[in-house]
Amino acid sequence: VLRDTLEKRGALGQIKARIRAEVFNALDDQSQPRPPLSRENLLINELIREYLEYNKYKYAASVLTAESGQPEVPLDRQFLAKELNIIEDASGRSVPLLYGILSHFLHGGKEESTQNTLPKVTLLNYPKQNVGKPPTDRNQKGR
Repeated sequence: VLRDTLEKRGALGQIKARIRAEVFNALDDQSQPRPPLSRENLLINELIREYLEYNKYKYAASVLTAESGQPEVPLDRQFLAKELNIIEDASGRSVPLLYGILSHFLHGGKEESTQNTLPKVTLLNYPKQNVGKPPTDRNQKGR
């Protein structure tokens, strides 16, 4: 009965994810230094982390951060958009940058000319449960 109750509330999945994250942290060998992150891997990991946090996959995001050696403090979203040559419109700022990148490729990149930039990130058919909720505050102090 307890298991069914926890499952109905959605808590059982969260508990399992938390246990997996804690097991990973316990097994993670801190004595082995991680290789330095390349610029590309840093940016890719940050796009993935933003997506995971937006969709409330916080344990997956914490494992990604721990396993990849990604800095604990997320990169500033404006910095990330600038590095990737992404121009956002107002509706695009409420969703992860990864959604805009996907939208660009799903629509064949027809929105831009021959420039090597992605189109404006716009809100199309993104998950309704999160529309209008801003991504995690990404303001960094001292960067």
